[in-house]
Amino acid sequence: MVQQSRRVGVAVVGLGGAVATTAVAGLELVRIGAAGTDGLPLAGLQVAGGPVEETTGLVGYESLVVRGWDLDGSDLRKAAEQHGVLDSRQLEQAGPALSALTPWPAAGDADFCRNVTGGNVVLAETRRAQVDAVRADLRRFREEEALDGLVLVNLASTERWPDPAAPALQTVEAFEAGLDADDRAITPAMVYAYAAIAEGAGYVNFTPSLAADVPALVAFAEQRGVPVAGKDGKTGQTMMKTVLAPAFRARSLTVEGWYSTNILGNRDGLALDDPDSLESKLQTKGSVLDSILGYPVEDHVVRIDYYRPRGDQKEAWDAIDLVGFLGQRMQIKVDFQCRDSILAAPLAVELARLTDLAQQRGEGGVQRQLGWFFKAPMTADGSVPEHAFHRQETALLDWLAAGVSAR
Repeated sequence: MVQQSRRVGVAVVGLGGAVATTAVAGLELVRIGAAGTDGLPLAGLQVAGGPVEETTGLVGYESLVVRGWDLDGSDLRKAAEQHGVLDSRQLEQAGPALSALTPWPAAGDADFCRNVTGGNVVLAETRRAQVDAVRADLRRFREEEALDGLVLVNLASTERWPDPAAPALQTVEAFEAGLDADDRAITPAMVYAYAAIAEGAGYVNFTPSLAADVPALVAFAEQRGVPVAGKDGKTGQTMMKTVLAPAFRARSLTVEGWYSTNILGNRDGLALDDPDSLESKLQTKGSVLDSILGYPVEDHVVRIDYYRPRGDQKEAWDAIDLVGFLGQRMQIKVDFQCRDSILAAPLAVELARLTDLAQQRGEGGVQRQLGWFFKAPMTADGSVPEHAFHRQETALLDWLAAGVSAR
């Protein structure tokens, strides 16, 4: 039987953003029967001869309770109207549920994300005080909603990276001292990650920001037995790369060059208009090809441009130059015109469900099997992750099936 009695909280950083408002609206539309489950990768999945919820204990969509933080304090209906992802009918049907949600004050730092600011800020100036405020929010959420499980999902705008080698990020003890000393190597994303782990809540980083993947927080998650996963959701262009590149390798077609460009005009695009935030994003988007192909693609170019008129209607264009038999050259063009949030929101929902399942199974630390969802999947030992889409999918399905016999 589907475990409808379990209530799982999803605490979202960036609740007023396009991805989060789309996810909340989508869950509501599915709940009231106004929408189907198209685009949700695990909907209808059969594992060990039965629905995945029944055979594995994966929580049902209707049992997710979403709350969270945002620098903009507008209710989610107003936020969704601004983002323009939902059509008028969807906005009307999901409107009451969206209007009822107002983000909690967020722990932010404009120095790490210069182009996205707001007045809905928690009154806590130091890193330790911010952690305490986030932990208090999580405890209150768990108690007020009588939650059986809790996952924190980072859907905030992309932050610039600090120095990954900063001493405060290397050990749990150094991180604790850094919180007390208000060390600015500790980013807002790390504040939320630490708070989640400290409260026993699973953590998902859907952004390119440096967070639970620093050595101190990986070790902290292992100590506490808390599942963590990330980073940077693999939705459009990079998903296509991880599908196409294995095919080129299998057919011995040498990739001579791969030019990728993106235009988007939503809040994520605005954040990436800052060069430091953009650099964080390019690091995750540019890392997949060489790993899959087994050789460096010298002319691999990735561009992301903020283009306000496009809003959430992202366009990702790729020009691929191949060399085949007898040195003959070929070209492939891919033009993916998509709704960025329509691709991302269902993945965030599924990640919350899967992270909760890992927690049910008592599996703490880095959840390598969730690499299917990310551009830069985490590995506990720092080894090169698997990037090929089909192999990542197999790893996830094998993990789901492996837990069936234990139930």
